[in-house]
Amino acid sequence: MTRLFNEPAAFADEMIEGFVASHGRWVKRVSGGVVRNTKSTPNTVAVVIGGGSGHYPAFAGLVGQGLAHGAVMGNLFASPSAQQVYNVAKTADNGVGVLLGYGNYAGDVLHFNQAQDRLRAEGIECRSIAVNDDVSSAPLAERTKRRGIAGDITVFKVAAAAAEAGYSMDATVEVAERTNDRTRSFGVAFTGCTLPGGEHPLFTVPEGRMAVGMGIHGEPGIDETDIPTADELAELLVSKLLTEIPDGLSISLDSPRPRVVPILNGLGSVKYEELFVVYRRVAQLLAEAGLVAVDPQVGELVTSFDMAGTSLTLFWLDDELETLWNAPADAPAFRRGAIMAEPLSGGAIQDGEAADAELFIPDASAESRAGATCVLAALEAARAVVNANAHELGRIDAIAGDGDHGIGMERGVHAAVVAAADAVSRGAGAATTLYTAGDAWADKAGGTSGALWGMALRAVGDSLGDGRAPDADAVAKGVDGAAAAIMEFGKAKPGDKTLVDVLVPFRDALTSQVEMGRSLTEAWGVAAARAQRAADATSNLLPLMGRARPHAEKSLGTPDAGAVSMALIIRAIHNTLVENRTVKEEA
Repeated sequence: MTRLFNEPAAFADEMIEGFVASHGRWVKRVSGGVVRNTKSTPNTVAVVIGGGSGHYPAFAGLVGQGLAHGAVMGNLFASPSAQQVYNVAKTADNGVGVLLGYGNYAGDVLHFNQAQDRLRAEGIECRSIAVNDDVSSAPLAERTKRRGIAGDITVFKVAAAAAEAGYSMDATVEVAERTNDRTRSFGVAFTGCTLPGGEHPLFTVPEGRMAVGMGIHGEPGIDETDIPTADELAELLVSKLLTEIPDGLSISLDSPRPRVVPILNGLGSVKYEELFVVYRRVAQLLAEAGLVAVDPQVGELVTSFDMAGTSLTLFWLDDELETLWNAPADAPAFRRGAIMAEPLSGGAIQDGEAADAELFIPDASAESRAGATCVLAALEAARAVVNANAHELGRIDAIAGDGDHGIGMERGVHAAVVAAADAVSRGAGAATTLYTAGDAWADKAGGTSGALWGMALRAVGDSLGDGRAPDADAVAKGVDGAAAAIMEFGKAKPGDKTLVDVLVPFRDALTSQVEMGRSLTEAWGVAAARAQRAADATSNLLPLMGRARPHAEKSLGTPDAGAVSMALIIRAIHNTLVENRTVKEEA
């Protein structure tokens, strides 16, 4: 379990603060994460990596000369927001563009792509690479669905070395993609991990058993076996990876022996000495298979809090990739060779986050300002119901996911209320209040749900505007816009076991009731009951999206956490509408 923390919700921020305080030679803090505290070569590609916190040395420990230019740091096991990605990338840019690198998880893909679009719109060239090395998370035919685990380090290191050597953006992306194509990983776990403040691990493994194919967020394995000996574990890991040799490569007596970088990664609680015993046999097996091991790495590179487990990565080299892998680097958690790094000077921010620009509040009608107070009341009700159910939401999410939904929702809705209250106090209308709250929710919650809730609030704001009194028709159209935007952006559809399974029937019921002439309160009440039934019905669905997809069978009989939280919030808002009728209602 995680023993040392203050407030669980503050753990990630306090961890970053301590990391920067102890590693100021390499990094400085900026809004959203960290960047180099050393000078980078002008007019070279900047490599910005990132993901959720809880995986150190990934991602912040890999920032430094010869490695990443910056790391975006989300909440625990939750993807960083698009705003965080944008902030770090904008700061790290050396003048010719940014390559974003991250693991292939739904939330990371959503947020990094959003940031990429924003950077491009501002004229900054931006490209992305989603690492997908975990062979257990999807079959080879669906390799684009695989998640990224310890193979992150090979892609990030090669891309950063190419950038340091002056490669163009196209050339840097090409070697990063080639590295991704030539990297395979496979892992096991003996115990689950526990988030700060958590009473139970995200998943458990029966005593004397081993979970095979787990993910770095505590996603349950796809199989269980008895705990093997160290040699037997080495044989399992190597044999699995050698069944999938990258295209264009072969092991043959008639050709030169292929060169691979083996990485035996500890997930958090397996001791280095144990890893060395396992690697002893890994090295023998690789040699017996006709492979040449180049620069083996044994230790912790991508962890999962206190999970007891390990993974083996094989990175299949060619001459260029080997040169880039062996290039000098100087980062807090990864150093090799000799490299000169000149400290930044002259106005560099050494710690703390950059100040945010003051929010501009456009003019709004008195009716819309009155509607904004109702928006704030609805968000406060949402915060109360999320706080009351956060532990249960996390428990549901941990059945087949990573267990962070409750914490993420708490952070997001709290930030939304604070932002909305500030906007209302400064005379904002309904739309501006929703925009501000949505941006804050997405920024602080991270994860897929953070992006989707931020999008939903913004869509409702688009419909309400700041110039007139919100009415039932405008609210129904806003909910319709939210559903359309979420399905377009997240690609989920009804039946995929996501919050869409609640949002769509809620939208349909609300629209129908409003078209029948019901008041907003009446229409919302009918639709809220429909939403609750839809949330309950997700217990019978198999997840087809997100981190729960590889463990679909485990979630049968349990509702989707995102669907449950949406139904809870919808019901809480109805209670607010009953108590507070500042919104104009049509008979």
